[in-house]
Amino acid sequence: MRTGAIVAALAGLAVAVWFVFHVGFAPVANAVARVGFGGFLILCVYALATFLVLGAAWFALTPTAPFLTFAWGRIVRDAAGEVLPFSQIGGIMIGVRALILRGIAAPQAFASAIVDVTTEMMAQVVFILIGVALFKGGLPNATVAGIVFVVAGSLVFIVMQRRGLVIAEKLAARFLPAMARQTKAFHEQIAAIYEHPARLAASAAIHLVGWLASSVGVWITIRLIGGHIDIAGAIAIEAILSALRSAAVIVPGALGVQEAGYALLLPVFGLPAEMGLAVSLLKRAREIAIGVPVLVMWQGLEGRRAFAAKDA
Repeated sequence: MRTGAIVAALAGLAVAVWFVFHVGFAPVANAVARVGFGGFLILCVYALATFLVLGAAWFALTPTAPFLTFAWGRIVRDAAGEVLPFSQIGGIMIGVRALILRGIAAPQAFASAIVDVTTEMMAQVVFILIGVALFKGGLPNATVAGIVFVVAGSLVFIVMQRRGLVIAEKLAARFLPAMARQTKAFHEQIAAIYEHPARLAASAAIHLVGWLASSVGVWITIRLIGGHIDIAGAIAIEAILSALRSAAVIVPGALGVQEAGYALLLPVFGLPAEMGLAVSLLKRAREIAIGVPVLVMWQGLEGRRAFAAKDA
C-alpha cells in the first residue's frame, strides 16, 4: 500500500469507530444481533446471486468466452477490492488476473474489464439520478459534490477510452507487465468490443439491474434488523451511497465513508442511525464471509499455475 492509501484507510477507520461509539456500541451490536445466523446466511446467498448478474454484464461484452468465467472474475474482483487493502482499481486488476488464469487471453481480459467498468459507470449514473429523484429532503453539500464528481468522472472515463486509453495502458504496465507488451492486441480487443453497440447497451442495462439489486439487498438487511422502509427509499439510500463510495475511490473499501453514509442517510427515512451502522457492519461481514474463501481459492489457482510453470 502507498502512504496515501494507508493514511486514507486509517482516517476512514477512525471515522467508522467514532460513529459507532458516538451512536452507541450496544444499540449497534443489538441491531446486528437481531439478524441472526439464518438472516446472515440469506444475505450471503443473495449477494452470491447478484454476482451472477454482474458476471452476466461482463459476459455480454465478449460472449465467446464461458459465462461462469466472468462471474468468477467479478467475484474475485470485488473480493480483492473489499477484503484486501487495495483501492477499487487494484481489485479490477486482480479480477483481470483471475480471468487470465481461467484461460482468457490477457488483451481480451484487460480490454473487456476496462469496457465493463465503463458500462457499469454508465449504469451507475442512471442509478444515482434515480436515487436523487427518490431521495426525501435536500442533499448535503458533500453528497452533491460526490455525485457531481462521479458523473463527471464517468463521462471523462468514457471519452478517454475512445482517445488513446493512456491511463489504461499505464495500469496495464504497472499491474500486468506482460499485458503492456501487447498494446496492439489490447487496442484491437477494445475496438472489437465497441463494434457491437448492442453488447454495450446490454452490459449497461444488466449493470443497472445489478445496481437496483444492491438496493434490494439493503432493503432485505433493514427488514431483517426489524426496520421498515420501502424499496424506493432503499434505492435512494444505496444510490447516494454509491456516489460517495466512488468519490472516495482512494480509500480502501470506502472504510468510514460507508459507515458515515448509512448512519446519516437512514435517519432521513425515519430509521435510527444505529440501524445504518448495523447495515454497514453486516455488509462488511458478508463481504469477508464471501471474499476470504474466494481469495484463498484464487491464490490456490495462482500457486498451482506457478508450480506448473516452474516444472515446465
